[in-house]
Amino acid sequence: MTDRVPSGPSDTENGPDLVRSVMIFSWLLTLALTAVGWYVYGGVFARSVLAGGCLVNGSFLLLRYDARRLTRRISSAGEQQDAVSRAETVRFFIHFFARLVVLGLLLFVLASKMTIDVIGLTLGLATVMCSIVIIGLIRKTSRLPSKV
Repeated sequence: MTDRVPSGPSDTENGPDLVRSVMIFSWLLTLALTAVGWYVYGGVFARSVLAGGCLVNGSFLLLRYDARRLTRRISSAGEQQDAVSRAETVRFFIHFFARLVVLGLLLFVLASKMTIDVIGLTLGLATVMCSIVIIGLIRKTSRLPSKV
């Protein structure tokens, strides 16, 4: 019997801790961009960044919940894992696309009720993706072997 030798970070560091790090960094990035936007460009830009950041972070939080539920249900399926896997995957995608529709409707209502700066809104909506890239780069460079 051979023991598995860990070649990198633990499983918990790759999963929930990584997602939590992305979420925290994304909220901090949203707040920082809102503050800088208010100072440099004004209130409309800052509100647009904040609105986009809140929408995308809320959507990411719900996506995290759905993904966790999907993996939990599939792993506890037992003998019927294939059938449950297909059904839960379909449910996951239905939730995902329904969330996109709701996000689009919220954006439409938001744009009809207040003045929106499109660049600010886009910057706010990009905070989760920017956080994923930045956290990924930080984690990758922290795991590079030293050349000693």
